[in-house]
Amino acid sequence: MRHSYRWAALAAAALTIAAGVVTSPAVLAAPTGAIMVACAAPAWAEGTSYAAGAQVTYAGRLYRARVAHTPPVGAGWNPVAAASLWEDLGACDTTTPPTTPPTTPPTSPPPPTTAGLPHAPYVDMGAWPSPSLPTMVTSGNLKHVTLAFITASACKAMWFNAYDPRQGWARDQIDAVRARGGDVKISFGGATGIELAQACTSVAALQAEYQAVVTAYQLKYIDLDIEGSATAEPASVARRSQALAALQRANPGLRVSFTLPVLPEGLTADGLNVIRSARDAGVAVDLVNVMAMDYYRNGDYGNFAVDAANATFNQLKSLYPGRTDAQVWKMVGVTPMLGVNDDGRVYDQADARQLVAFAQGRHLGMLSFWELGRDKNACTGALYMCTNIPQQPYEFSRIFAAYNG
Repeated sequence: MRHSYRWAALAAAALTIAAGVVTSPAVLAAPTGAIMVACAAPAWAEGTSYAAGAQVTYAGRLYRARVAHTPPVGAGWNPVAAASLWEDLGACDTTTPPTTPPTTPPTSPPPPTTAGLPHAPYVDMGAWPSPSLPTMVTSGNLKHVTLAFITASACKAMWFNAYDPRQGWARDQIDAVRARGGDVKISFGGATGIELAQACTSVAALQAEYQAVVTAYQLKYIDLDIEGSATAEPASVARRSQALAALQRANPGLRVSFTLPVLPEGLTADGLNVIRSARDAGVAVDLVNVMAMDYYRNGDYGNFAVDAANATFNQLKSLYPGRTDAQVWKMVGVTPMLGVNDDGRVYDQADARQLVAFAQGRHLGMLSFWELGRDKNACTGALYMCTNIPQQPYEFSRIFAAYNG
């Protein structure tokens, strides 16, 4: 999310894009004198989720997954064609018949047992004048905020390519929010910046950049705002998933959320794959926050936000079949854009009250909105700073503050 620079209308039937996968012509014959290996791994299959290090057999050879991924049906990402995804371990020893152990669905970490941040509106930290977090949370009757965005300057974490988080920029404001009993979530990515997983070429380097931000601000919560082409890049999606899993192992209790584009019908196929990849890599996904905005279609944007939440719940239920309905609802977050959206449609105060009532009935994991500075300004003008509807300053903040999980 980034005020007027929102994504164009999402296609209801999103295409699966094989960006980042290096393919090559099929070469099946084993070289003369090649070392033979025992093949006790299952046969490779399209549509199966593979963790990094998983082994499969294909065309008489043994392969090991370089990264976690799910080869789409019909995409042709077999171990020979997609060499960037698979390491060739050698030809199978045909004197030992391969066996196929029973497959089990990937296990996901258990859901958190403590409450998160039930309401945490976004603050555009790159706005001018620079936001005053203590003033905003006090005036809006808020406790928590989501700070946007950490982006990539090459493979280095930066606040909107301007300030180095290692220097603790805005740390005094974050401390002031915490002193009032609240907390912050810092979001990486956004619509206009480059998310670190696209810029860093190794899992270790990516984890180090995430860790630098977590350490500088002593974070308990981080968010990955993945939009546009970044949702459809298998290499960066897999790299992000592995780095986040390692980050959580290094920081027990760190809660990781994903913010993704949505339609009233739910997450796109690419967005859903971002969550599936994280799950398969072992990330404890705390929350899937959907951007209930900019649908570029006529209709009631209040109803659309509720429809998107319901659809996302059903999708997450299929990804986490072992969880109860209450646990899955706690994984759902909703973030509308206040007032006039980039597509000219309107999300007003009645829509906000409708969403709060819906969340109270389902006990959603989080409600948020884009963006607190626009709510503060309550003005008519450029969309990045104004809602362009009649409202009082902080009116939406006070509506959303009624939601406590």
